[in-house]
Amino acid sequence: MDRIQAEDARKPGAQDDMVAGQAAKCADGCANAGTEAGMDTAGTLHATWLPDFASVPAQDWDALLPGVEGARPFLRHGVLQAMVASGSACADTGWQPHVLTVRDGEGRLLGACPSFAKSHSYGEYVFDWAWADAHDRALAAQGQRYHPKLLGAVPFSPIPGQRLLVHPGLPHEAQTAVRQTLLAALEAECARQGWSSAHLLFLSEAEAALAGARGWLLRHGVQFHWRNREPQPFADFDDFLASLQRDKRKKIQQERRKVRDAGIHFEVREGAEITESDWAFFYRCYAQTYQERGQQPYLTPAFWQAAAQVCPQDWVLFIAHHGEQAIACALLAVDREQGVAHGRYWGALASVSCLHFEACYYQPLQWCIAQGLRRFEGGAQGEHKLARGLLPVKTQSAHWLRHPGLRQAVADFLRREDRGVDAYVDELDERQPFKPCSIDLTGTATMPP
Repeated sequence: MDRIQAEDARKPGAQDDMVAGQAAKCADGCANAGTEAGMDTAGTLHATWLPDFASVPAQDWDALLPGVEGARPFLRHGVLQAMVASGSACADTGWQPHVLTVRDGEGRLLGACPSFAKSHSYGEYVFDWAWADAHDRALAAQGQRYHPKLLGAVPFSPIPGQRLLVHPGLPHEAQTAVRQTLLAALEAECARQGWSSAHLLFLSEAEAALAGARGWLLRHGVQFHWRNREPQPFADFDDFLASLQRDKRKKIQQERRKVRDAGIHFEVREGAEITESDWAFFYRCYAQTYQERGQQPYLTPAFWQAAAQVCPQDWVLFIAHHGEQAIACALLAVDREQGVAHGRYWGALASVSCLHFEACYYQPLQWCIAQGLRRFEGGAQGEHKLARGLLPVKTQSAHWLRHPGLRQAVADFLRREDRGVDAYVDELDERQPFKPCSIDLTGTATMPP
């Protein structure tokens, strides 16, 4: 990463013109491909950059979301706009909205990307600080800086899902053409603005493959997700425990017993049951988690007030009580359509042994099983989740780097990093917490008694 050849950047204007021209040519080709694929368009596709999510009608944006993994709640128009309006993800915090849309010749919204011009790399969960340092040490003397950069992501949240949103009513070939247009527009905008790079974080495998085919660099990470048993879901938490190896089962039982013996009990509030006072208590706990690390919370009270109004049905709150006193809570974001719960935020005002595990894993898992959900995502990092039934899952991000020297250095780094990620996942798979499975004659995985 230290060896970026700066000589290719002596004439950045000429290089930018070349990249912009190539991207524009590709965008024209994608537009023609879309028309040939049978999209009901009047002419070509038009990529447009907007200064705010409010510039897109909410119903048009949300019409892109049905069936999209990771869409609820954080890709919803009202939530994205609330992040901006609340002062959470806005220009003052280094998240300047720079929203990409694609429309047809009649002005209909066919695609979009939740994108921002970022002046730093905080709140992303995919770390590129070393890339920025290498870029600036090599090129700052020539007036080139890594930041700002162009980012397509859900602010402050490592939820995997689609980032190149496309209207679900389009045929497959047309959807691909719209996504190609989105990718080409991201590249062309970086070239036009003189920005160092474009990044799509925690995008789907299909989107990553499409970006990789265009020359974007792909980076992998690891999260830990719990999946319900198939084809017969777990009947209850005890049924789930019975599927674990004996030492893992005993450890969980011991940790839960410590919380009960401390006199802690939980109350679960779903959707509209969460009151204003509950939200106020949640924010105290949420802010406490950041304050203990000497940081300020990313999301402001105004955001949570808006989120509670925009999509109350997408939240579940677990409140820990000691006697009559509430002392901790954990908040899930829930996509009931997809059958997925995202473990996102937690905080405690008192220290109780194993309370974090109970609030953030065991209570949510117990609730997910009762609701028949198919997946619980435990958030970023943390191999301690493995012993609690959450298995490693590879995530992907895609990166377009304008400077060829930086691109080559990062590509070399990512090849080495990817080997390490693969080895790490292999090691974790060898330590998986479940009893060995057997395969019956129908090919269905079954647990031994």
